[in-house]
Amino acid sequence: MTTIRFTKMQGTGNDFVLIDGFTQDADRAVPHAARLCRRRFGIGADQLLVLRPSSRAHAAMQIFNADGSEVEMCGNGVRCVARYLADRGRAAGPEIRVETPAGIVTPRIQADRIAVEMGTPRFHPSEIPAALDGEEIRDRPLSAAGREWRVTCLSMGNPHCVVRVDDVDRAEVETVGPALETHPAFPRRTNVEFVEVLGPAEIRMRVWERGAGETLSCGSGACAAVVAAARNGWTGREAVVHLRGGDLHVLWRGTGEVILSGPAEEVFRGEVALPPVP
Repeated sequence: MTTIRFTKMQGTGNDFVLIDGFTQDADRAVPHAARLCRRRFGIGADQLLVLRPSSRAHAAMQIFNADGSEVEMCGNGVRCVARYLADRGRAAGPEIRVETPAGIVTPRIQADRIAVEMGTPRFHPSEIPAALDGEEIRDRPLSAAGREWRVTCLSMGNPHCVVRVDDVDRAEVETVGPALETHPAFPRRTNVEFVEVLGPAEIRMRVWERGAGETLSCGSGACAAVVAAARNGWTGREAVVHLRGGDLHVLWRGTGEVILSGPAEEVFRGEVALPPVP
């Protein structure tokens, strides 16, 4: 049995096990992603983040859900990676380039907060992907968990399905979330955001993350929620998103890019044993 070093990070309660592939063989951790993320029996996290050298950015980042599946993007995760790199002097200046499976993103250190350009949302079903017709899925009826829901779907580099509710505290996240995540309309599954509108620049949100279940926060989900709210006329293009783990700020620029900002911090460091891969 061997050991590997890790750093535990969190951004508004969305927590991560980070493995630094610059200083050790990170490939050893990948087959154990689900075990490392398992709460009580592992370190415990929503996702495993693996850093590697990149020829195009300060670092490349792989993202593995708590169930071990690999995904394209994680807004809070990339902000935590930026904090990790900045604290270790691996990037000069406030802007840090991170290569992800969804493309290169550029977080920016702003004192105790980190802002990141999350790219331009995509709405065509083929780009989400979603097996539904039309040019856009906006306020569309979709049956799941025994009833009909009005959904707005888009990609923020990963798939999202946004549902407006009257009260997020009473939303049936644990039943409707997995039903929509695995709905036949989403061939690669989807993240599900439950949104309560408080005003033109303020929403509350709970999230069921693809491959992780309900989490305290989701950065790309917050972006998708504000974009969907603006697209439907529920809010403007800038809003504070109140999540169970804290607040995030989202701005959907007129040029199309979405900016996500919020806190990110290191929690602790350690070593963990890795059993042999069967």
